[in-house]
Amino acid sequence: MAAEPGRAPLSWRGWRLWPQSFTALWRESLQFRTVLITIGLSGFAILVIGAYLSFSVQANLFQSRLDQVLGASNRADIAAQRVLESSDAADRAAVQGVFSSARGLIETTSSSQYIALIRVPDQEASSIAPQDLVSPGLSSVLTPELRAQVQADRDGQFWQSVSLANDSGGADPGVVVGTQIEIPEAGRYELYLGYSFADADQTLRFVQLTGSIGAIALLIMLAVITLFVVRWVIDPIRQAALTSRRLAGGDLEVRMPEKGADELATLARSFNGMADSLQARIAELAELSVMQQRFVSDVSHELRTPLTTIRLAGDVLDAQRESFPPDTARTVELLHTQTERFELLLSDLLEISRYDAGSVTLALESTNLVQLAGDAIESMHTLAEQRGSDVRLVAPGGHFDSELDPRRIRRIVRNLLGNAIEHGEGRPIVVTVDSDEAAVALAVRDYGFGMTPEDAERVFDRFWRADPSRKRTIGGTGLGLAISLEDAVAHGGRLEVWSAPSLGSCFRLTLPRHAGDEIPSSPIPLPPEDAAGTATAVLDLIDSTGSVTTLDDEPSTRKGARDA
Repeated sequence: MAAEPGRAPLSWRGWRLWPQSFTALWRESLQFRTVLITIGLSGFAILVIGAYLSFSVQANLFQSRLDQVLGASNRADIAAQRVLESSDAADRAAVQGVFSSARGLIETTSSSQYIALIRVPDQEASSIAPQDLVSPGLSSVLTPELRAQVQADRDGQFWQSVSLANDSGGADPGVVVGTQIEIPEAGRYELYLGYSFADADQTLRFVQLTGSIGAIALLIMLAVITLFVVRWVIDPIRQAALTSRRLAGGDLEVRMPEKGADELATLARSFNGMADSLQARIAELAELSVMQQRFVSDVSHELRTPLTTIRLAGDVLDAQRESFPPDTARTVELLHTQTERFELLLSDLLEISRYDAGSVTLALESTNLVQLAGDAIESMHTLAEQRGSDVRLVAPGGHFDSELDPRRIRRIVRNLLGNAIEHGEGRPIVVTVDSDEAAVALAVRDYGFGMTPEDAERVFDRFWRADPSRKRTIGGTGLGLAISLEDAVAHGGRLEVWSAPSLGSCFRLTLPRHAGDEIPSSPIPLPPEDAAGTATAVLDLIDSTGSVTTLDDEPSTRKGARDA
């Protein structure tokens, strides 16, 4: 049956992912890690103990069997020597008969089927000496070293480990024991007896097999026991992790079950106590936050009625300002200006309270950010002229529409422009708009005194000023940048700032082209392209030319460039 197309690669891919899956499981599962470590250490201990026992049993079996065969060989040697010494054979036939009798006695006494009788070399020649006798399979295992030892010592007994051929064509472990016997009228002979250790080897194999099976069974039992114990211990920990995750997700009512009086029960009680304390604290903070939001909202609404009355009265007085004495006219002018600022402050406070309460909804429309920025610049043209700042719009990117709330984005641009005009020290201001496939961005660059990194981190705080001694010259409320940041976040965008002392500041707004999309990067770099220059070089360039020429081309020649 043919394999389905693509099945083999998937199977191979599965095998290749095994190491990654194992690594992830090892890193993420305490239970798996504990069981695996326990089995590994237990297996190593069992292996060491098993190897020691195996070697001990092998050594004991070998020594026991060796003592047995040495005793049997010694008894056979003594019995044969007695028979030979009691014989008075003097001719070849008689000597041959005694030799055969001794051989039969050796076979009976030693219980060995491997026998070798070899006349010791370097003796006088004898015509009645029997011929050498070597059992099949024994001649190939007699080493020169063993024979040299036997030939050198008439009364010694020597042995050597060998492999003896068996009836099935294989080989069994065994030993060969060598001694000397003397045959009257024939001289000295080397006597070798071979003993098979097949029975001891079988016993050893049986012991090793039984030990291996027992070790595997013990490992399985250890794994099961460890898994049971680990599950019993880790389940409360896993429950604690799940409970803490749900608690962090906002489910303040979740608690751990409390059972028993052991350490795990103590952990559960401590965790539940912490959760109760946290819930109470969060409820208290939430109540305080609601009270604060309600207070700001109520005060703002309550102030609108008297503020409207004051505004109407101020308008009436302002309309008749020309008929008042100079001091009174100046007072009426200040009253009118501060009333407008107070009304703006109330509007900003109401907007902040809506963001704090989470009740802000966006009115998204297909909007061209370049046109919106141009309209905002035109609306602030008079203020920029009064401050001596030349505001320039540069739009090198595509003029594509994006899903935005025009009112809120226009407010962001006006706040950024107002901030640049107030702190730009009368120097040029560059508004850059650019876009790519995923995002649109707007940057407002001024060349004023700038801020330190510490001040730049707090520039979006409510009612914060870098220099508290300086007055707001264009009537700001101190909430403009904070509201702008909230507006940007509500769109899923980012409002960021770069600033350096004597080099000015650059605020960058980045918004997704489509609502809800992610922003991989901003089309406009931050820090700006002219941030690397020294303060003196930038200021001299601005003072000498009256315009910013640190862009790629002259601003007047770039596509979309315009003066406000």
